[in-house]
Amino acid sequence: MAADPRRPQLPFETVDPAADHAREAMARYFAELDERFPQGFDPGPHTHEDDETLRAPVGAFVVAVSDGHPVAGGGVRAYDGAAEIKRMWVDGDWRGAGLGSRLLRHLEEVARDLGHDTVRLDTNETLRDAIAMYERAGYTRIDRYNDNPYATHFFQKPLGGTKH
Repeated sequence: MAADPRRPQLPFETVDPAADHAREAMARYFAELDERFPQGFDPGPHTHEDDETLRAPVGAFVVAVSDGHPVAGGGVRAYDGAAEIKRMWVDGDWRGAGLGSRLLRHLEEVARDLGHDTVRLDTNETLRDAIAMYERAGYTRIDRYNDNPYATHFFQKPLGGTKH
């Protein structure tokens, strides 16, 4: 069996949410959600670029880049006493290569480094592969914790203690 060319361990880089790679990743993420959600998707007037909660010292935004283009990205921010993973995206051509699971683990580590011992996230019912990945990673379903109009499923995971 031939090796999967997508398997190289792409590094994750913390970037400003307004950086070119972050903007490109989120434009592709928003376009995909608009296509996949039956009601479409509108990110609203305030996107990740001006979201101070996705910047140090209270949050972070990370990307993985291949051949000069982002192939994964996502953010962590503090929200209501826990860390929240936001806007996690993996390019369709990279799905199935383990990059999504690696990104999720990396964002959990970022949350730990920010001092959190619990992480939450929300998602939409149409994103079945993402839901399955979260469940495999130990996330459990919880009641709605935010007012995201697109979210139908809410998850939480203990991080097993903070790092200092």
